[in-house]
Amino acid sequence: MANAKIIYGTAWKKERTAALVVSAVLHGFRAIDTACQPKHYREDLVGAALQALQTEHGIKREDLFVQTKYTPIGGQDPSQPLPYDPEMDIPTQIQASVQTSLSNLRTTYIDSLLLHSPLRTLSQTLTAWRTLVGLQESGVVHKIGVSNTYDVSILEALEREGGRRPDVVQNRWYEGNGWDSDVWTHCRERNIQYQSFWTLSGSPTLLRHRSIRAICDAKGCTPAQALFRIAQLHGVTPLSGTTNESHMDEDIAVERISLDEVQSSVAEVLGYIRSLA
Repeated sequence: MANAKIIYGTAWKKERTAALVVSAVLHGFRAIDTACQPKHYREDLVGAALQALQTEHGIKREDLFVQTKYTPIGGQDPSQPLPYDPEMDIPTQIQASVQTSLSNLRTTYIDSLLLHSPLRTLSQTLTAWRTLVGLQESGVVHKIGVSNTYDVSILEALEREGGRRPDVVQNRWYEGNGWDSDVWTHCRERNIQYQSFWTLSGSPTLLRHRSIRAICDAKGCTPAQALFRIAQLHGVTPLSGTTNESHMDEDIAVERISLDEVQSSVAEVLGYIRSLA
């Protein structure tokens, strides 16, 4: 399916994960983000939700975009069941993690697989990346990418030395890192899908900005909707992790908001963002 305009994020949902994923999809989300990382995600409950959506609501697996991640051992909690043996070499770890994800998600393929973060060295990151390239070539994985990668030189190395440009980069896009300006620009220039998290919770000053308020007054939308729509129109696919069904509806409605009549306010918002880059 084509790139989603907004993605439902499942981090930190714990035992509520299945019910919230079902609710998000019934409210209009068609893309779901998870990870094979029991520390922060219940990937198995995302799988339970996918089954319930198909058997109880007639929403087929192929109608949904499901993204998961290989999390290096530094991001895992060793007190919880690990998706791979950390003594294995990196390619074997990734293969084992993907098999765990396929089982958890009750599926035969993964729409998008990300490295949850760069590994300890560039050499290890490239080894991991080449394994993802192989999985993509096998057809088990459709898109590949990286998360938590804020150094453009790593992205360039993946393409130059790792054999393929990422399809996806998922990073924090918020006030605290100047909206990840270098990577965001790199992705726009190379047609790489840039996915954002912390977009709302990390940008309280922007959400109170006078130009955001002006857009809300003119369009009858919320500050969150205004920021999400500006993001969508400028090369950013936001993640939403809301647990509120009304906010789910608002998030899905974002794509239908036209900002043509408020371009001066949009320009002010973008100017403010660039001033902090």
